[in-house]
Amino acid sequence: MSTQTAGQTGLLEPEVVEDERTDDDRPKFFHYVRKDKIAESAVMGTQVVALCGEVFSVTKSPKPNSPVCPECKKVYETLPSGS
Repeated sequence: MSTQTAGQTGLLEPEVVEDERTDDDRPKFFHYVRKDKIAESAVMGTQVVALCGEVFSVTKSPKPNSPVCPECKKVYETLPSGS
């Protein structure tokens, strides 16, 4: 499932974990988190919990075709449509 499909559900959206970086400072993976928590985290600095269990503050948004966390993707694919 692509990151675009996840955004269309309205509830889950990929976001970045700051401590997983590649050598050129790009995020290694983007994670699925509840969409309603993204803005709150970005503005207030609160932490979100990804489907894989990672906890982090939102600081960046993914671009199309960004790499998605394999664990988040597995969990996302088991959710019913519209979750």
